[in-house]
Amino acid sequence: MKIISTTIPDILILEPKVFGDDRGFFFESFNERTWRELTGLNVRFVQHNHSRSAQNVLRGLHYQIQQPQGKLVRVIAGEVFDVAVDIRASSPTFGQWFGATLSADNKRQMWVPAGFAHGFCVTSEYAEFLYLTTDYWAPEHERCIAWDDPELNISWPVSAPPLVSGKDREGRRFKDADLFP
Repeated sequence: MKIISTTIPDILILEPKVFGDDRGFFFESFNERTWRELTGLNVRFVQHNHSRSAQNVLRGLHYQIQQPQGKLVRVIAGEVFDVAVDIRASSPTFGQWFGATLSADNKRQMWVPAGFAHGFCVTSEYAEFLYLTTDYWAPEHERCIAWDDPELNISWPVSAPPLVSGKDREGRRFKDADLFP
């Protein structure tokens, strides 16, 4: 596995070593020992989620203000543009975002630590998205920042107006959001 640094040091891109031939391929999507050796992080994943979304669906920007979740995310079918926004007020990268294309073809994963808002948009016909989380879903603590907040100015690569949920249409502006210290 290869770790790729990003413009926000706490966010990591993981690129697996893929073994393939004319029969197909194999790779380790997660190995705790390798994870610890390469990242220096000792995290415990407690929940594994799977979603499927159609093209131009945009989900986010979500986070939990209590029971914050670190997320290891990947795509097993299709392609998404995945985004994390640093919402830790004391961080040197506070208010900055990082985005990366994750796809079934590139097999890359992105580590989004606790303290970040997270979202993605589907750039293929559909996408299946998997993510491991470091804490359990707690809907009473869930928050949403507006995906189109002008202060964040995220460059979402959508080919049509994005399809968003009612909850995501009601996302708060970054300046009004509940943030981490």
